[in-house]
Amino acid sequence: MPKIKTNRSAAKRLKTTKKGKIKRWHAFSGHIKTKKGPKKRRKLSSSTFIDKADEKKFKKLIPYA
Repeated sequence: MPKIKTNRSAAKRLKTTKKGKIKRWHAFSGHIKTKKGPKKRRKLSSSTFIDKADEKKFKKLIPYA
């Protein structure tokens, strides 16, 4: 059985925790922050976890992480 190639773009954007959950960062936090309120900016700066429904899909993209 050949090795599975890791999707490099996904590997750069996602990290796995010790328990196997996949961690991601919020979108829309890069620029144009003047329109966004302080609460919104604070929330976007933190990381979150991938939804349970999408977990299987993302584990295929980063099999060795």
